[in-house]
Amino acid sequence: MSTINVSLPEALKTFVDDQVSTRGYRTSSEYVRELIRKDRDRQRLRGLLLEGAASPRALTVDAHYYDRLRASGRDAR
Repeated sequence: MSTINVSLPEALKTFVDDQVSTRGYRTSSEYVRELIRKDRDRQRLRGLLLEGAASPRALTVDAHYYDRLRASGRDAR
């Protein structure tokens, strides 16, 4: 595992220490690793959402769509 050093103002260090002690983390490194993972996941999700928003519409979901869906469910019985 690689190591990096991060300098924090005293107020942020106190905040991190409080998070470690009150939220069940064993170390400040564990807390920071979780923050980084969550940020990576948020960025990945944002990218997927933007990709989906930019993609062409595959089909229109309207009353007719649901009517066809219900009909195919009845036909499958």
